Amino acid sequence: MTTFLLILHGLCAVALLGGLTHQALAVLWPSRGGAGFTSAYRAVSAARFTNANIAFFVTTFVLGAVLYPPYRIAVRTWIERARLWHISGLFEYKEQALAIGLAMLPFFWLVWQDPKDESMAVARKCATAILCLIVWYAFIAGHIVNNVRGLFGQ
Repeated sequence: MTTFLLILHGLCAVALLGGLTHQALAVLWPSRGGAGFTSAYRAVSAARFTNANIAFFVTTFVLGAVLYPPYRIAVRTWIERARLWHISGLFEYKEQALAIGLAMLPFFWLVWQDPKDESMAVARKCATAILCLIVWYAFIAGHIVNNVRGLFGQ
């Protein structure tokens, strides 16, 4: 069951990563109407991603919380016995960053309620960029921690 939940957690994380990256690029680097993949990728309505990104963030966070006790017992104890403090710290930072991201979600939702409101443009850009960076960091850190035994042996 843990393996299934870990795979589901990873799939939700990939969906969140894609949605937030798409939204961040659309709001931070809007398309100027040129042809090509990058212009088409950025020429989307960034506001349409808001609710889906919030739902994926919460879903991924809850799945991570369900997976935390098995991680704490099986993986983290091995990491600490192996004295891989940098790997343990990587995950600690991930936990803190995701808690900040979770606390930011109401603000993120609020600034995207009226995408035409130019007084919130900077807040939208900042909130989206910060959440995108948090999710990218968490994704990379999660993969490193998940693969730590493969990297450092039994």
